[in-house]
Amino acid sequence: MGMHGSAHPTRTLVRGGMVVSMDPAVGDLPRGDVLIENGRIAAVAATVDAADAEVVDARGKIVMPGFVDTHRHTWQTAFRGIGADWTFDQYRVAMHGTLRPHYQPEDVYLGNLLGRIEALASGVTTMLDWFHCADRPENADAAIQALREAPGHSVFCYGAGVGGGADEPDIAPEITRVRSQLPDDGMVLGLRGPLMSTMDATAADVALARELGLRVSVHVHGATGWHTGRRPIAEMRDRGLLDDRTTFVHGNGISDDQVAMMADAGCSVTISPDVELKMGFGWPETGRMLAAGIRPSLSIDDCPSAGGDMFATMRTAFAVQRGLDGGLTARDFVEFATVDGARTCGLDARTGSVTVGKDADLILLDAEDPSVFPVGNPVGTIVAAGHPGLVDSVFVAGRAVKRDGRLLGVDLPALRARLLESRERIAAAAGIAVDGSWTPPTR
Repeated sequence: MGMHGSAHPTRTLVRGGMVVSMDPAVGDLPRGDVLIENGRIAAVAATVDAADAEVVDARGKIVMPGFVDTHRHTWQTAFRGIGADWTFDQYRVAMHGTLRPHYQPEDVYLGNLLGRIEALASGVTTMLDWFHCADRPENADAAIQALREAPGHSVFCYGAGVGGGADEPDIAPEITRVRSQLPDDGMVLGLRGPLMSTMDATAADVALARELGLRVSVHVHGATGWHTGRRPIAEMRDRGLLDDRTTFVHGNGISDDQVAMMADAGCSVTISPDVELKMGFGWPETGRMLAAGIRPSLSIDDCPSAGGDMFATMRTAFAVQRGLDGGLTARDFVEFATVDGARTCGLDARTGSVTVGKDADLILLDAEDPSVFPVGNPVGTIVAAGHPGLVDSVFVAGRAVKRDGRLLGVDLPALRARLLESRERIAAAAGIAVDGSWTPPTR
């Protein structure tokens, strides 16, 4: 879904950049060219001869695959930063109990549109939108419309029935309706899961996903004692509900034998280090997952309590793991944020690395910015010092959607004004302040 920007020529040559490919067969090129033909990568080499191509001068730039965010609740964008001090219980009450009931489809649309544009501006070319503001079908339609209009590849993870209280509605008709509107790789089913519903409901959801050919994503973590007396992954394994199309969100505090069950079934995991640390889920499980044979991906989670860029996410996860055991390298975390994220979404044959035949989903980072200059180790610089301000250009399937630091074809002032109106309306209806002075209850 969603791929818009400037009209692109048949052939584009990105010339002379420092290429960080994330493809072992290509490696890193201190100076290299990337040829784009018809939206795909046609050649990667130290020098590519393409006399008839439009040339993008990448000298002084790092050329790398766009980031892949595998779990973001994009609809919450209007309340960015309001929950910096919230606990997990406060977040649940605030976003799902206090604010969500006042969301109208227009609010969902604006949150998703601005959130997706923000992600793109910071270099996220592929994003899984974990949508659970699903109180009415029109909300889902609005979310999907925004993703279609925004530049970038987007996967709609429909969490129908998630976070809506104790009732367990029959979600099959609604999931089937939306499934018919989206491409095969454009939708994932967000499970209510064994910690938010009965195991029978979880089994029914997985059966529905398999019938419709959908991957599934499910939240599992140790916040506020959710796992006390429960073995959710073992319960799912015993019911035959785990497979290589299952992604677990977070996974903090899961016992070693259950992590092994995930690995044995070929499951993937997405880690959101900032939210997991601030909300008390436990240490991000990057190292434990790797030790079990699971390549994790990275995600933002929610913008009310965390920043929305992958640079900070990589840096937090990297620093934590180095502090815990000194293991892993900067390159591991760039892989988690690119090719491993694509694999989590089932899109690794299409994106995630600078590889011939894949979509030309590329970002160019300014290596001459004073905050990173001089660049000797591009991969180390990306993780240790990278930030959204470095993102000079973004290409999605070969189409330029950001050039020279400016988004193309987006009226940001108008969208900002509409999002502010949306936030003020919701906050007024809910009777809360957005300046950080409101402390949500915990239940």
